Amino acid sequence: MTLRKVNISILIVAVVIFLLVLHHNLLGLSDFLKRELSDSSPLGLQPIDFIPAIPQRLTDERNDKEISVVIAASDERLGGAIAAMNSIYQNTRSNVVFHIVTLNDTVDHLRLWLSNTALKNLKYRILDFDPRVLEGKVQVDPEKADTLKPLTFARFYLPNLVPHAEKAIYVDDDIIVQDDILQLYNTPLKPGHAAAFSDDCDSTTNKFAVHGAGNQYNYIGFLDYKKETIRNLAMKASTCSFNPGVFVANLTEWKLQNITKQLEKWMALNVAEELYSRTLVGSITTPPLLIVFYKQHSNIDPMWNVRHLGSSAGKRYSPQFVKAAKLLHWNGHFKPWGRTASYAEVWEKWYIPDPTGKFSLLRRHSKAYEAK
Repeated sequence: MTLRKVNISILIVAVVIFLLVLHHNLLGLSDFLKRELSDSSPLGLQPIDFIPAIPQRLTDERNDKEISVVIAASDERLGGAIAAMNSIYQNTRSNVVFHIVTLNDTVDHLRLWLSNTALKNLKYRILDFDPRVLEGKVQVDPEKADTLKPLTFARFYLPNLVPHAEKAIYVDDDIIVQDDILQLYNTPLKPGHAAAFSDDCDSTTNKFAVHGAGNQYNYIGFLDYKKETIRNLAMKASTCSFNPGVFVANLTEWKLQNITKQLEKWMALNVAEELYSRTLVGSITTPPLLIVFYKQHSNIDPMWNVRHLGSSAGKRYSPQFVKAAKLLHWNGHFKPWGRTASYAEVWEKWYIPDPTGKFSLLRRHSKAYEAK
C-alpha cells in the first residue's frame, strides 16, 4: 500500500469518527432541550413568561409610576373599601398597587369581590393582619370587647405592610377619590418628616367641633393634660390636631425614626396611665400619632381630605364644593353604606355590588356599620 493510500484511509477514518461524535452530541443536545422544556412547563403549557401579568390594554393606558396605597378592609365594611379602591383606580393612569390589610376570615370574600367584578384587573396584595401584635398596647373594656377594631391600627405598621416601597399613601375605607391619586402621592414632605397629614384647622374644618366632646380640632380634645406624662411633653394644648384617615408616608424616614416603635410605646403607656382624653369620641388611633408627629409632619392639600361627611345626616357642604373636592371622607357615625349620610349618592357612583350578595347597602340604623 502506497503512502498516498494510507493517508486517504486515515482521513476517511477521521471523518467517520468526527461524524459519529457530532451525531452523538446532537442527540444529547436534543435530549437536553426536551428536558429543559419539560421542566419549565410541567403542565404542558407555554412558559410563564408568555402569560401576561396584566392585560395589554392596561399596559398601554397606564404609566410606569408605581403608587403604593394601603387600605384596611374589614368584612362588615368591605363595600366601603371596594368603592374607595374603585374611585382611585378609575381616576388615575398611574400604576397603583393596593395593599389591602384584612383579617383571615375576610380573605375569600374579598378575593371573590375583586375577581368577579370590574376590579378584576386591579393590582393588589392581600395582607392578613395579626391582632396579637396589639396585646398589651390597647386597653380593652371586657363589656365592649367587640368594639375594638384591630385593623384601625394597621396604619402604624406601614413599613411591615409595604417593605420595599420608599413612599406610600394610607386611606381609610370610608373615602372616595375624585382626582388623580398621583397628585396626593407627590405631596412634598419636608426633610426629616415621615408623614404628611391634613390639619384639623384647615379652611374646611376649622369651625367644626363634636358636640359634647370638647374641642376635637386641637390636642386637648384628644389627650388628658391633667396627666403628668402628657404635661412633661410640653406640647401646647391649643396645637391644631390632624386627621390620620388619609396621609402620605415617607417609609424610609419612618424606618429611620422607628415610628412604629414610638407609636407602640405610647399605646402601652396609655394602657398603664390612661393618657387619652376622657371626652374623646373619635378614633383611638389618633392620640399616639399626635404625640409622635407633634410639629414633625408636613401638610397635604386640605382638598385631599374633605371630611366630616359622616358626622350628621345633614349636608355640611354645598354641592359645588363637594364636586370640587379631590377626596371625600365620611368619618363619623353616618356611613354612606349604612346609616343615612350626606351625599351618599356620590359614594354610590363608585360602589360595586357584592357578587356574593353578602354585603348590601342599608339605609337604617345598624351597629354593624357604626363608626370605628
